[in-house]
Amino acid sequence: MKILRIIATAMLAVILFFGLFIIYSTITYYDPPQELIISEKAKPDTIQCNSELSAISWNIGYAGLGDNMDFFYDSGKKVRDTYERTISNLDSITRFVKTKTSSVFYLIQEVDLYSKRSYYVNEIDIILAHKNYSSAFAPNYDVRFVPIPPSSPMGRVKSGILSLSKFAPTKSTRFGYPGKFSWPTRLFNLRRCMLVNRYPTNNGKEFVLINSHMSAFDDGSLKKQEMQYLKDFVLNEYSKGNYVIVGGDWNQSPPEFKLNTFGENYKVDFFILTNVNANFMPIDWKWVFDPRYPTNRYLNESFTPGQTYSSIIDFFLVSPNIEVVENHTFNLKFVSSDHNPITIKFRLQQ
Repeated sequence: MKILRIIATAMLAVILFFGLFIIYSTITYYDPPQELIISEKAKPDTIQCNSELSAISWNIGYAGLGDNMDFFYDSGKKVRDTYERTISNLDSITRFVKTKTSSVFYLIQEVDLYSKRSYYVNEIDIILAHKNYSSAFAPNYDVRFVPIPPSSPMGRVKSGILSLSKFAPTKSTRFGYPGKFSWPTRLFNLRRCMLVNRYPTNNGKEFVLINSHMSAFDDGSLKKQEMQYLKDFVLNEYSKGNYVIVGGDWNQSPPEFKLNTFGENYKVDFFILTNVNANFMPIDWKWVFDPRYPTNRYLNESFTPGQTYSSIIDFFLVSPNIEVVENHTFNLKFVSSDHNPITIKFRLQQ
């Protein structure tokens, strides 16, 4: 009987602890308003139409997903890299940002502010130290303790998307994407969003630049809601005569891009790779990407060229009133992130 009482007491303690943990996670659940103004400026910079502009988009993988890494979410085993390698990756990322002085805009995803997985380094401060740019940060992952994997929990995560520009915008706003994971999974997952910067132009319209990071590990239903929300948003802006560019990590491939371009092993259980529907946007909108190089690689293993599956899931969507001058992918071979950066040069047509 004594052994049974000990077992019952232990089980009760585990249940009580689990209940208290769920209550704590519910109380601390990050639940921002659907529309959150990050910053406003009384004297924004005016962009001249027909001038050549450029933007770089890069998911930096919080400097913890270099070419040596696999990741438990992608059917790998590791939870985080070493401190030394994380700092080395971050140094490579910031040096890249520092050297690309011609780029007017940066759209950066998976930037950690205070997370166990990146050793609580404030990556925003380190990146901004190399750029005298206007900046806006929108949180999309703010969890006090992520309990998976049980053997080595991810713990504290505070991360988001960062937009930088040489021009000061009128307003930077976080718009939450619709859709949530089921409870209690949602308590420990991302709150997906887009970060919208608005810039006045010399013809009275606005240039609307959107930094977006869409859902990855879902059955496709969340991305469907997010895409519809984004579509309605950009078409509404374009109907006002505004210029619109969306850049970021779409976690899906561009329309009509062949998924086996960089290999046949894209069909895996941990990530459902699909294309954006070819008829999703009006025909005069442009999906802009460089077909020569992949922008992302799977994390089920450390990166081996020709073996590890890679694809294109980072690209731009451009409204019809913008001329695309050039675009390409920087083939960095995933040394410091599981994504390669992409760039676009463009002109706002008068």
